[in-house]
Amino acid sequence: MKAFEGTMMIHQPLPALSNSTKLLLFAPTLSHKLYRSFSAASPAHEMGLRLSKKVSRGNTPSNFNKTSSSVKHTTPSAYNQPTQERVLEEESPRVSETTLPLKTSQGQAFPIGVSEVENGINFAIFSQHATAVTLCLSLPKREKLDWQDGGMIELPLDPCVNKTGDIWHICIEDLPRSEVLYGYRVDGPRDWHQGHRFDSSIVLIDPYAKLVEGRRHFGDASAKLSKFLGTYDFESLPFDWGDNYKLPNIPEKDLVIYEMNVRAFTGDESSGLDPEIRGSYLGLIQKIPHLLELGINAVELLPVFEFDEMEFQRRRNPRDHMVNTWGYSTINFFSPMSRYAAGGGGPLKASWEFKEMVKALHGAGIEVILDVVYNHTNEADDANPYTTSFRGIDNKVYYMVDGTGQLLNYAGCGNTLNCNHPVVMELILDSLRHWVVEYHVDGFRFDLASVLCRGTDGSPLNAPPLIRAIAKDAILSRCKIIAEPWDCRGLYLVGKFPNWDRWAEWNGKYRDDLRKFIKGDPGMKGILATRMSGSSDLYRVNKRKPYHSINFIIAHDGFTLYDLVSYNYKHNEANGEGGNDGCNDNFSWNCGFEGETDDASIKALRSRQMKNFHLALMVSQGTPMMLMGDEYGHTRYGNNNSYGHDTAINNFQWGQLETKKNSHYRFFSEVIKFRQSRRVFGREDFLNINDVTWHEDNWDNYDSKFLAFTLHDNNGADIYLAFNAHDFFVKVSLPPPPPKRQWFRVVDTNLESPDDIVPEGAAGTGSTYNLFPYSSILLEAK
Repeated sequence: MKAFEGTMMIHQPLPALSNSTKLLLFAPTLSHKLYRSFSAASPAHEMGLRLSKKVSRGNTPSNFNKTSSSVKHTTPSAYNQPTQERVLEEESPRVSETTLPLKTSQGQAFPIGVSEVENGINFAIFSQHATAVTLCLSLPKREKLDWQDGGMIELPLDPCVNKTGDIWHICIEDLPRSEVLYGYRVDGPRDWHQGHRFDSSIVLIDPYAKLVEGRRHFGDASAKLSKFLGTYDFESLPFDWGDNYKLPNIPEKDLVIYEMNVRAFTGDESSGLDPEIRGSYLGLIQKIPHLLELGINAVELLPVFEFDEMEFQRRRNPRDHMVNTWGYSTINFFSPMSRYAAGGGGPLKASWEFKEMVKALHGAGIEVILDVVYNHTNEADDANPYTTSFRGIDNKVYYMVDGTGQLLNYAGCGNTLNCNHPVVMELILDSLRHWVVEYHVDGFRFDLASVLCRGTDGSPLNAPPLIRAIAKDAILSRCKIIAEPWDCRGLYLVGKFPNWDRWAEWNGKYRDDLRKFIKGDPGMKGILATRMSGSSDLYRVNKRKPYHSINFIIAHDGFTLYDLVSYNYKHNEANGEGGNDGCNDNFSWNCGFEGETDDASIKALRSRQMKNFHLALMVSQGTPMMLMGDEYGHTRYGNNNSYGHDTAINNFQWGQLETKKNSHYRFFSEVIKFRQSRRVFGREDFLNINDVTWHEDNWDNYDSKFLAFTLHDNNGADIYLAFNAHDFFVKVSLPPPPPKRQWFRVVDTNLESPDDIVPEGAAGTGSTYNLFPYSSILLEAK
């Protein structure tokens, strides 16, 4: 049905035409629209986008008789009834006029978002409870986007014409194919106790916007109150992935994951990069040689969906000195973070450069896994809301609310996305597919994934529809899918996450148990053996594999590896929350002194401990993950929750890397490469009696802090490992090597570089080995 067609002629006196010009279009059933004023100093500014400038009302019948400076809209009704005419008069000087034609039709409901169709640009948005929806547009003009000066075109949608089911839609024929900014005003019931949060004064971002325009430079305090709107691009040629391009398709059992932050990786001056590309997607490309030298084959990027890094500075609060550098506060699930573009290039450039980064990483044989946040959004809570999209479009659908209409908070950030609502579930699936199809990413790590296992009322589900749909989706079938299997309300699902034999998990029990043993806690020997053999107690169920355990000792939240061996307590004073943030259960040990010290013996012990942790991680069955910066011993000076510091606390320190190239870094790199070159460390299946020999006959000795075992290779290249967490020497009786072979020392964490790791092996090992306190060894039969 093409009932809603016509040509809208927007008339405006020439002196008033500028980037701040306010243009207004009306649907057939509406007589006027009052523009609301916007003031940057207004407290209401913190609630969202109020872009329109105030003009005089044309709300009396006499106004419609005037002829100057009018908006005239003639259109047939939805049922081919006689044409109605609506004319709005904007009072202004009677001078010569110019016109801007916009030819519209009713549009179509699918696809949701913005799409290019045969007769124009189609806009479609879902809102079940809205009573009025207005499309707001800002057209490119004089190479400047005029929305920043307050002017927008507004097209209220007629629910009798521009609505199919719960989807509002319109098609516009004459719009440019790029550089148009758009958003929506949405109105509806104002009853908070029913879960509604409608406010038609706010211009909202389309949840399906593929690009988002806003602040151009990361952390720019002069633009901290910038607004965000959707945009699109149908003009650019398709991205050239290259004739020889191919996906790495690395088997999960062979992955070594490097968790990293795009901005922090090259944001520091020590990166040596041009200031224009520091902290950008292009900056990461420049440092791919480091990743290859280190030996990893997958990067797990902290959030790269559009987020507002200046969110803490919108109002006065104890955290208003901080910049959100981690990005766990999503504005939109489809658009790449625009301020990771080089030189403030904006959203289209960010999209292009993100693809360049993926292409370059894939060309180097490195997969790209995205850390995605579908458990909550940036819109906060009801006490301090920041309405930018979902909250104002349909709060009751997009978020979990209780029986009194109050937001439920399972994510610890004020709101909880209603993930298993059919509409929200489809939004998430569409988002994931978009990143796979458009950007060629290889997998996803789902932040606080236990939230995704809750029903619309927050109760845990045994078979969550969203989790199943992700596991079964055809487009996502090649992807690695990794859960962080807990949330902020106690739903701890490590080893129990609904998985359909596909989902891997961040193994929090591996992290805690390895920390406890290496620092010398008693009673951990048996559980250490279980963790290092793939956590069969957790994952040997149905068709799950050892690689479904993502083994890690360090991640972005918590201590760095250096801080784990240097601090007994968190030191989060700089965060402004009185030390109440961050985890208290770190299972750390400062090796005898809290923080920095010049004591050579303590520094040597810390060095051994870091090497012990890294060796244990890389020889364990399962998928190892390490944190950016641990390869040189990065410190945050005891801050275990550094999300808000866009400084050296989080930034990779390239100068420190250079000083550690021949010592700490060399050890870390060589251990990773040794793992990847030996089949015994990345088995497809759990270890059986023929795969491992445990050199232990006293598993129940609570005070024993020593563990030794041999991993058997079918070709006789066995690996012997021993870990001593005692504060005294242990004299080890070595097992006999396979026939016609002898033991070669590959690793002894007590030795100085380069003897701490000799990849080709050092001969001369006898039948016994004197193992130093807090140290470990790896021997290879050759």
